[in-house]
Amino acid sequence: MKNIKKLLIILLFFQIGCSNIKNNDAFDKQRLTLIDKLINESIDNKTIPGAVVLVADNQNVVFHKAYGIKNPLTNEAFKVDDIFRIASMTKAITSLGVIKLWEKGKIGLDDPVSNYIPEFKDAKVLDTYNDEDTTYTTTLPSKKITIRHLLTHTSGIGYGFIDGNPSIKAIYHKEKQSFMKNGVLCFCDEDISIGETITKLSNVPLHHSPGERFTYGIGLDVLGYLIEIVSGKNLDVYFNDEIFEPLEMRDTYFYLPENKYDRLVPVLTKKNDKWVIFEDDRFNINYPIEGSKRFFAGGCGLSSTLKDYYNFLSIFINDGKFKENQIISKMTNALLFQNQLPESFNQGVGLAFGLTREEDLYRGSVGSINTLSWGGYFNTQYFADPEKKIVGIIYKQTQNIQDNTSDLFKRSVFNSLVN
Repeated sequence: MKNIKKLLIILLFFQIGCSNIKNNDAFDKQRLTLIDKLINESIDNKTIPGAVVLVADNQNVVFHKAYGIKNPLTNEAFKVDDIFRIASMTKAITSLGVIKLWEKGKIGLDDPVSNYIPEFKDAKVLDTYNDEDTTYTTTLPSKKITIRHLLTHTSGIGYGFIDGNPSIKAIYHKEKQSFMKNGVLCFCDEDISIGETITKLSNVPLHHSPGERFTYGIGLDVLGYLIEIVSGKNLDVYFNDEIFEPLEMRDTYFYLPENKYDRLVPVLTKKNDKWVIFEDDRFNINYPIEGSKRFFAGGCGLSSTLKDYYNFLSIFINDGKFKENQIISKMTNALLFQNQLPESFNQGVGLAFGLTREEDLYRGSVGSINTLSWGGYFNTQYFADPEKKIVGIIYKQTQNIQDNTSDLFKRSVFNSLVN
């Protein structure tokens, strides 16, 4: 009898251990387990404190697993349903929100944004900047900023505290300090709305005339405010009605409900070769659960789980469908895989995602042409391959570390494909 009980316990343990990998003809099950080796070695080497990963096809999750310790103060381990700050992975969700308005005929992709936010009517391009007294001169742009420019980061609008141009960064900071205490647009716990912020920042000069080149910026935050204007709803309500509820994204929020506070993963960094809770004097790192909770940043404000984000990505490898619901039309979905940038820009960017080009594959990228990808400020990353119809997501929550596990994870997923 004891031996039977022992056998049952062993069998139960085996089933639990293997429950993270589901049978799927597209993947070599043995090769998928190499992800374990990759992540565990990265943890042992103190490259990362831990991670949660997900691999799926266009119908089901195939591999979903948590590794490592997420809180060094409590020794609590990562769980597959943990909630992470996804930062710039918010951008694709905002882009879908814009595309849904376009499908309904509410906006045009080449409409000037000033049609909806008049403050951008007088946008100027930076010409000269004086470091000594912070004065500057501007010139008129050759084109007006359009919705398409904002979706593709070609508007010329910069990115404040992470901007690559020191002069724009200084001007941005100076303008924000007049109405935002911490001066950080994305991660805000202050009593201010995205509309108040965007209208006041519209007078910060552009890097260049719209359409001239790719400049990573707050264009999606501008579009978040545009969504509010056109839809007549706060961005959180619009997302819930148009995206989260239809896609069964039950754990994605700008600000978490109190009963889910304990699922928010702390941000870690390394100090004296030990993992410690990260703190930033520029903003409150606990913005998803603290503060006024009325700032809906369309470019960086959401927190979510891997399963929720898989539901979101799955529509793009399913011709715009989620289960039996057509979220966007098949033709609209195909449009999202079209590179919007001229060949001279030497990179692929669609209306919602970064796109892998044939040239990128020659340089060592993996996946098929037009594989979608992006990442977030706190070390989260995803990809979705429309040809192989697979998705890979890896979430960590770190700052100020050197880490290539996301790229190695992506390589491992594609190397596990049978065909």
